[in-house]
Amino acid sequence: MDTTDRMNREDLLPIGQFAQASGLTITALRHYDASGVLAPAYVDPGSGYRYFRRDQVRSAQLIRALRQLDMPIEQVRELLARAVAGEELAPALHAHLRAAERRLEVQRSVVHGLVTRLTEGAGMTHRVTVRQNPAERVLVRAATLTNAGLDTFLRTAYEELYALAGRGPLTFTGPAFVRFHGVCDEENEALVEACLPFWADGAQPPEELPDGTYVRELPENAFATTEIQGRAAGFPEILTAYDAVADWITEHGFAFAGPVRMVFQRWTGTTDHPDNRLEIAWPFEEQRSEGGGV
Repeated sequence: MDTTDRMNREDLLPIGQFAQASGLTITALRHYDASGVLAPAYVDPGSGYRYFRRDQVRSAQLIRALRQLDMPIEQVRELLARAVAGEELAPALHAHLRAAERRLEVQRSVVHGLVTRLTEGAGMTHRVTVRQNPAERVLVRAATLTNAGLDTFLRTAYEELYALAGRGPLTFTGPAFVRFHGVCDEENEALVEACLPFWADGAQPPEELPDGTYVRELPENAFATTEIQGRAAGFPEILTAYDAVADWITEHGFAFAGPVRMVFQRWTGTTDHPDNRLEIAWPFEEQRSEGGGV
């Protein structure tokens, strides 16, 4: 106990009293110790009993408040370190609140869409049609990201693509579209390609293209499509359109033949604008029979 003797015993609180003062449970305090968020000032080497300084109570109370905001433990650790260093936390807390409000709005929209789908079915709200699309040559700008970075990426990507197209100048053969090589939402990232289709027999893009920009040849394909307008074209409402097209392909016994497209039939530049009109188009083909396998 020599170490404790050298410390001011009156400045130390056993874990039970510290728990009462901070509003955290003993189990939570042990967890925050193990995760490196709040270490005790002293641990008895014989009993393993934890003691905390009285001035750690305010840190523990801050941890409790941050966790009540559903803040991840890594972010709590970061903000606590900044608080100890005397930094202002208000901007970070306001940013967390805005992110929470966005998540809540997404959850509201998802619940609304799910209830609609369960009561009416995706096919009742989205009419799916089929069209044949010719082979295309497209100028592409690509990135791997989540939905949180999608709008910013697309704005920047199309600014760069249209600037490159103007050097030709390229002759466009259809509206701009985006190809998603996987699920791109709040939790999952995917390869996303911003595409501009152009006439293969006309002017061509420069030979030297920036990193992440290239020309791609896309084959002729049949597409299952549905159109959406206004608020329905915004995230996450737009997900029900993807579901409707996917349902149509699977229910008719076809196979998916490539990444799904989001086609800009009319775009104002403002999300949820009533004049926005998008097409969700998914290439499909006859189901191939697979022999053998386990």
